[in-house]
Amino acid sequence: MSDIVVRLGIFIVVVLLLYLLTWSGRVFVEKRRKLALTAAPMDTGADFNSGTGDGMEGTGASPSRVRILAFGSDDCRQCHTLQAPALKRLLDARGDEVAVVDVDAPNAPELTQRYQVLTVPTTVVLDAAGQARAVNYGFASTQRLLEQVDAILVQQVVTIPQKKPRNWE
Repeated sequence: MSDIVVRLGIFIVVVLLLYLLTWSGRVFVEKRRKLALTAAPMDTGADFNSGTGDGMEGTGASPSRVRILAFGSDDCRQCHTLQAPALKRLLDARGDEVAVVDVDAPNAPELTQRYQVLTVPTTVVLDAAGQARAVNYGFASTQRLLEQVDAILVQQVVTIPQKKPRNWE
């Protein structure tokens, strides 16, 4: 009888430790995500389509209403086999509205630190002002990226200047 109680106690302790480890990991990631989302806006005048020598290479049309920083590395299998095709499908779906900037994470420590990159692939979705609006640690599906891009595009309503009404007095 006591053997079963001891085993049950050990099992409960292990489950509790796993839960606490998972919970603390999620809290850690969310804190990092919040820091990334409050980072200073990225320069909107930067030309990402030319080689800048800072680990960044752009694809897509510029200037775009939404830019996605795709952090990866040469030896990241998931970056090449999963994330790159998802980003291509996103570009095919949204055309000139989106530009994807490939960032070689090991060669861009300033950007990696600014956006709290924890792993590769990581995608950071920027609005037209260069403000981070979404951070995806790990693989982000085309559907998830489309939802994030569409949320930004909906908020970026183009305002047409109104003519002042004439005073008919």
